[in-house]
Amino acid sequence: MGYSTIYAVSGNDIVYETFDGDAVVLDLASGRYFGFSDSGSCVWEALIAQVPPASLVGRTCGSGQLSAADLDAFIARLNEYGLLSPATGMASAALSPELAQRLAAAREALKIDMHDELADLVMVDPIHDVDEPAGWPAVKQ
Repeated sequence: MGYSTIYAVSGNDIVYETFDGDAVVLDLASGRYFGFSDSGSCVWEALIAQVPPASLVGRTCGSGQLSAADLDAFIARLNEYGLLSPATGMASAALSPELAQRLAAAREALKIDMHDELADLVMVDPIHDVDEPAGWPAVKQ
């Protein structure tokens, strides 16, 4: 991984929201959604805010420091899932003090959980793909 690489959300099909510090990411193209550990949510937010990975390595993260190896593996999984990709022509940003504080307070290791049990429901087009008498979410056969 290039530690000076700037990353961005891979495309318009990737939507995300942070709820009380926990990031949830939804891939509208596949119907899969992703949850992160508390430290993973902080790193996700930092990366999509154009903070280069080099700015994160060695940062306090719970009772230890964020290692290059852990960060490499986390970013590789984000790329593998198609959530994040290297961005060109974007300027880097500094890690915000608020995000640095949240990262320092994190108690869990970097982790991504992928869920696909609701993919069929997410993929249903409620306007065009429903059986009208049955209603949503009954998909037309």
